[in-house]
Amino acid sequence: MRDNEDRLWSERYREAAETWVQLDAAANLLEECKSSVLAQRMSALGDIPVSHAERTVKASDEWHDYVTKMVKAREAANLAKVKTDFIKMRAMEEQSANANKRAEMRLG
Repeated sequence: MRDNEDRLWSERYREAAETWVQLDAAANLLEECKSSVLAQRMSALGDIPVSHAERTVKASDEWHDYVTKMVKAREAANLAKVKTDFIKMRAMEEQSANANKRAEMRLG
């Protein structure tokens, strides 16, 4: 197997982008399900006023863990996106440097 540095930038970008897509999907799922998870947990408390059920659920360790997991998932997705952007920028820098070298060789 070739060293990471020997791989084409396009291949590095593809891998980083696939990772970002997976992490972004996981974060989106947690964010989109937040309301339904809250409703399910409130419903499980039985026939009590909505305000009491919401307060009880949101004060629970279980809810804190859910929100923490959701935020950490978004953080991981954001970091993966930054890595993807870095690879893209690095490839552009290398392409520009190579173009400059070719221009210098034509002038020299």
